[in-house]
Amino acid sequence: MIKLTFALVRLPSLSREDFQAYWHGTHGPLVTSVREVLGIQRYVQMHSLPDQFSEPVRASRDAPQPYDGVAQLWYESLEALGALMTKPAAQAAARLLLEDERRFIDHARSPLWWGQERVIF
Repeated sequence: MIKLTFALVRLPSLSREDFQAYWHGTHGPLVTSVREVLGIQRYVQMHSLPDQFSEPVRASRDAPQPYDGVAQLWYESLEALGALMTKPAAQAAARLLLEDERRFIDHARSPLWWGQERVIF
């Protein structure tokens, strides 16, 4: 299994609460609706807590500003995903998700990457 990790920063026009409500209530069901055509095995949203909870630990490490959330999507393999993305239905589903992301995610400030888990315990 491989995983896409997407550290999300909200658009400046949205509050954290509005961002998270849209992400969970609108975008989450949209991802669910295309999960099979895109070969998504698992999808998790991790919503950040208010700054008062994270600020002390962030400050203790001189860490950058926090993200508003992290999305993680699991796929069978890069090869399987690549094969799926040659299909028009998968390409249309990917465009649909990207179009919706533009409504709430600041893509220029939201890094994403492919990775493979190495469980320690």
